[in-house]
Amino acid sequence: MKIPSWRRCYWLVLMGALVARTASPAQGLTVTGRITLLAPASRGKSVDNSNAVVFLTPLSESSDFPAVHLETTSHRFQLVQKNKRFIPHLLIVPVGAVVEFPNRDPFFHNVFSLFEGKKFDLGLYEGGATRAITFNKPGVSYIFCNIHPEMSAVIIALEYPYYAVSNAAGEVSISSVPAGRYQLNVWHERCLPEALTSLSREVAFSRGSSSLGELRLPESGDLLTNHKNMYGRDYEPTGKSYPGAY
Repeated sequence: MKIPSWRRCYWLVLMGALVARTASPAQGLTVTGRITLLAPASRGKSVDNSNAVVFLTPLSESSDFPAVHLETTSHRFQLVQKNKRFIPHLLIVPVGAVVEFPNRDPFFHNVFSLFEGKKFDLGLYEGGATRAITFNKPGVSYIFCNIHPEMSAVIIALEYPYYAVSNAAGEVSISSVPAGRYQLNVWHERCLPEALTSLSREVAFSRGSSSLGELRLPESGDLLTNHKNMYGRDYEPTGKSYPGAY
């Protein structure tokens, strides 16, 4: 049976629209910006502007390019304890991710987080053992060891894949961002929470505007150094309370 020409044209137009709709996610914007850490004490010296996290939370959705959530099923996340350090120091995971905490030192560790984000205490466990925690809500978690005060790390759980971590030059680049409105948030471990809150604001991106410009962060020093143990007290000399934990 011969298909009328008008019907053929109709299906060609329809298929073209479907192809364009399907292809639209690949045409997302690349949002760029620059982090500058303001460190008066380092005047005259080069400043390392790395490890600032810039993340965007959608405030509106485009029907052609809806916001997508980070996936949790295809990746294994670990925060390794080795040589009295957490590796990596900064870990970004999707909400719902399970993070493993393997102990690869020949002595005990006791990983905990009681300050922000996910609160937990993994208890005392020996080298070769692994314990895990599910990060089931967005937020920043500061991770410590209850035995070794020099150990610290940060886990940030995010709902959306629109984030970037700055390099030493402070450059950030977030790809595949749908045009629309977002809540901008910035985090850096050397900046006070109130200073970071002041940088949070609504931003909008379109084909002609996809730059965050310069984000100036006032640095306040190493905020994780003088933390307390999980009981809110000063650390005791290593090994005094945990024989063999050194």
